[in-house]
Amino acid sequence: MGQVKLMLEGQDNYYLQEAFKTLRTNLLFCGKEVRTIVFTSSRENEGKSSVSMNVAKSFAEFEKNVLLIDADMRKSVMVGRNTISSDQQLLGLSEMLTGQCGMEEAVQQTQYPGLEVIFSGQYPPNPSELLGSEDFKRFVKECREKYDYVIIDTPPLGQVIDAAMVAAFCDGAVLVLSDTTLSYRFVRGVIDQLEKSGCKILGVVRNIVEEKSSRYGKYYGKYKKYGKYGKYGGYGAYGSYGSGQQASDSTVNTGTQAPTLGQLSQNRKQNRSRKKKVKLPFGR
Repeated sequence: MGQVKLMLEGQDNYYLQEAFKTLRTNLLFCGKEVRTIVFTSSRENEGKSSVSMNVAKSFAEFEKNVLLIDADMRKSVMVGRNTISSDQQLLGLSEMLTGQCGMEEAVQQTQYPGLEVIFSGQYPPNPSELLGSEDFKRFVKECREKYDYVIIDTPPLGQVIDAAMVAAFCDGAVLVLSDTTLSYRFVRGVIDQLEKSGCKILGVVRNIVEEKSSRYGKYYGKYKKYGKYGKYGGYGAYGSYGSGQQASDSTVNTGTQAPTLGQLSQNRKQNRSRKKKVKLPFGR
């Protein structure tokens, strides 16, 4: 077993780490039988690899034995972007499934206690056949017996079929979607493909969400400016709903005489003729 150091972004971001802890908790609530989980996306650059790595790390911090498998044998970015550069060539999943090495040689221990990883290895010419083989099925079963959780990162299902083939051997699947313009029909097709594999869809993770300033604080903080309801008068200041009728005996006498309809009409004409702009206290 070799050793590798993972370089994960956002480790100092409190809110990001809390989000992954929330995701970890939600996965725990899916049931104790859900232990092999496949992560995929609809297309590339939606952050599925970063999400799967951080989720695996979060499980390890929860004192679970976790194996992270990079099953993206077409265009993996896990080694190049998230590990310390090394001159040593790392054996991975493709070498193991083709009989070039054993599992012990492919597994890499990380700096996080309880977290081990198997990288994708060299790009094979037949990744779909390898992932759909009986050898991979037995490998996933063996990992399930050895580890508490197995997190498998796969290629985008909207582009290649690999994720659906891996999902057929797993307990659950998580779909990672970015906060960009996505066609409903396209995403629906990805979900349908996962359902055909017979794998339970655990949920969807919204990633790369654009952070917008909340308007609640902007307006809630100014409520006191508009202040007291009595400033603009009580509801009775505009009279009763009866047109031109005098108030009933139960109406409180304010000491002033209510204007007649003729006086109200004349006042409206005078106001229109002045064309005076009134500044509303609420703004636009």
